[in-house]
Amino acid sequence: MAPETYLTVFLIVLTALNAFVFILFARDKNAARKNVKRTSERTLIFLALLGPFGAYGAMKVFRHKTQKIKFFLIPLFAILHIVILMGFLVYQLE
Repeated sequence: MAPETYLTVFLIVLTALNAFVFILFARDKNAARKNVKRTSERTLIFLALLGPFGAYGAMKVFRHKTQKIKFFLIPLFAILHIVILMGFLVYQLE
């Protein structure tokens, strides 16, 4: 496969993961409003590690989990993803 193809697949997967996480955070906020079964915080943190941009976006849009200290890790997860992406790009350019 050509290097551009790997980058394209990587970006598609990353975008899909972030969209999925955004939707799950939105779903959890809706469950909180309706007082029904919720997604555990442990699961939300794990999902935020996989899709930090979606999690951060949902936190801002829905004002969800913004007061919980452990959710302050999400910007760090985003930085980690940026570093991984930059490493991937540098590797592809070599």
